Amino acid sequence: QVQLVESGGGLVQAGGSLRLSCAASGRTFSNYAKGWFRQAPGKEREFVAAINWNGGSTYYADSVKGRFTISRDNAKNTVYLQMHSLKPEDTAVYYCAAKRGVSVQVSEYNYWGQGTQVTVSS
Repeated sequence: QVQLVESGGGLVQAGGSLRLSCAASGRTFSNYAKGWFRQAPGKEREFVAAINWNGGSTYYADSVKGRFTISRDNAKNTVYLQMHSLKPEDTAVYYCAAKRGVSVQVSEYNYWGQGTQVTVSS
């Protein structure tokens, strides 16, 4: 069974940092693009960051550019999202996802994790 499992979420004060991890099991995703998305209460799921299969290309939403960094370790079948200078508006459930070919579109991703809560207090 294919699984993506996120970890690293939690409660942090504004200006703080967190690092999310997403570990894949059940198959190797080394040749898949990975994305991070988030969904706040009452809002649609939105794109945060994406990385192509070998880490050579990365993409970010304007709202996180310069504060978040996506990276991957294919040997560990894991993708990361390092988040700095967190703001209350970053509060959401964060999901990782995988697909062949990088994309910023939520609807194009085939595999999803269960999500991890990030809460930023002011």
